[in-house]
Amino acid sequence: MTLILIAVVAGLIAGISPCVLPVLPVVFVAGATTNSPSAWRRAISIVLGLIISFSVIILAGAEIVSLFHLPQSFLHYLGIGLLIAIGVGFLVPKVGELVERPFARFVLGRQPTLAGGGFVIGLALGLVFVPCAGPVLSTIIVLGANEHVNLEAVFVTLAFSIGASVPLIAISLAGSALVDRARALRTKAPVLRKVGGAVLIIMAVAIWANAFNSLQTDVPGYTNALQKHIEGSASIRSQLRTLSGDKTDGSLAKCLPSDPVLEKCGTAPNFTDITAWLNTPGGQPLTMQQLRGKVVLIDFWTYSCINCERTLPHVEAWYNRYKNDGLVVVGVHTPEFGFEHVVSNVRAESKSLGVDYPVAVDDHAGTWNAYGNQYWPADYLVDANGVVRHEEFGEGDYGLTEGLIRTLLVAAHPGIKLPPPTNVPNLTPTLPTNPETYVGYERLQYLDDAKAPSPNLPTAFHFPSYLAPDYFSFSGLWTDHAEEATAGSQAKLELSFQDEDVYLVMGGSGTVSVADGNGLAPTTIHVTGVPKLYTLFHSKTTSAGTLVMTFSPGVQAYDFTFG
Repeated sequence: MTLILIAVVAGLIAGISPCVLPVLPVVFVAGATTNSPSAWRRAISIVLGLIISFSVIILAGAEIVSLFHLPQSFLHYLGIGLLIAIGVGFLVPKVGELVERPFARFVLGRQPTLAGGGFVIGLALGLVFVPCAGPVLSTIIVLGANEHVNLEAVFVTLAFSIGASVPLIAISLAGSALVDRARALRTKAPVLRKVGGAVLIIMAVAIWANAFNSLQTDVPGYTNALQKHIEGSASIRSQLRTLSGDKTDGSLAKCLPSDPVLEKCGTAPNFTDITAWLNTPGGQPLTMQQLRGKVVLIDFWTYSCINCERTLPHVEAWYNRYKNDGLVVVGVHTPEFGFEHVVSNVRAESKSLGVDYPVAVDDHAGTWNAYGNQYWPADYLVDANGVVRHEEFGEGDYGLTEGLIRTLLVAAHPGIKLPPPTNVPNLTPTLPTNPETYVGYERLQYLDDAKAPSPNLPTAFHFPSYLAPDYFSFSGLWTDHAEEATAGSQAKLELSFQDEDVYLVMGGSGTVSVADGNGLAPTTIHVTGVPKLYTLFHSKTTSAGTLVMTFSPGVQAYDFTFG
């Protein structure tokens, strides 16, 4: 019962996390447009559909795609296709009746147009619903992926789904209330459904194109600390190990995560049941025995995990800084959802994310289970004797982890002279800050310009008369590419910020003159070689102002980060 109650709370936390942002507009629109006289009836039908399909895909998705020899990503794309079909049904009522009819009688009545639309929207959402996974959901996902589901796992999954649905019910009711209380809107129900249909189609395409990825990354993981507090206790971890059928002694679980001192958590388990190895010579496997004498960081991750993406720059920086001093990083990629089981997807996304250290593709969660792990991301720090000395779950504490890495390297190689610590900014702010701001068109969000850049074509710009807070603008000639913008003649950028530090990743070759709006003398930055992070502005206290940057032709601007 304790685990089921914790699962409800864990679901509630997941339901308010940044990871659910993509489905919120769909739930709101569905609540406002589903053809039912009762707001509660609309909301319940949507959430009931979501609970059923989400629970089924988590517990039996792997078995379904295996039984029918389907692609691993089939169910995810089925949900997207279903959302598009519902959107078309809203635009063309006859199509909508066909889509809704099989479900309306089954759920809440005999009339096919009462709540069936809401239920089928819920079914579709359950297939694309990707909440941030804490220990409870992580354990369930791994059980389902390995087809080791038992009755207790079913109850825990339903409890988690019910908890996650509570915020969604509130969003759906908000949509319903907007229509029910506005007489003008009630009289325009047919028009409203058509607008809702268009929104559903647009949102489905956006989910398919991962258009929300940068938004989710930019939003701080404000539920992380609460998630750790609720789900990370030793007793809950022990119950989850029992639920997953873990027969080990649980010695690693006895260590205290984020402890500021080195512990002795037990011998590091070997890499188990690995599907493929990436970034090793000839794809050859690594073993913990081979790595004796090295300090090893085992990083559990999965490429669609927003929390993992925010952590990767730190892990990559540690690898690049200390690999010549005895540090080995192994990224254990344990999939969270079906499409992440495809090795070619993992290879492509690893390259895209800049992961060039060894990656163990843990499709069957063999290594995950060997460590008794329950988090994405999770780091296990292993000393030169093969003993786990530190555990770190979730985001943050990067300075602590790097300090312990340095301590173990010195212990393994007495007298070694280590390079300075890395300076990758921690993008988990404690105060309101600018969001990470990309300059390339692929993830361009915070451009305050009347004119949109023409992809891959030189475009002339002029600064706007007013620059909105947290936004930037172009001036002069710029060529905007997918990941960066290349400066041309008289190229400038203007940025409104509120932070202690402002950074910009730049590449190419040339100079950048940086001036702020407080009258300080401009500083000149020399940009050379491969793209890297440059400091544009530094203050000991949070400052608000505007930076104006003047670029020599050929310099590339990638993205602004703040700290």
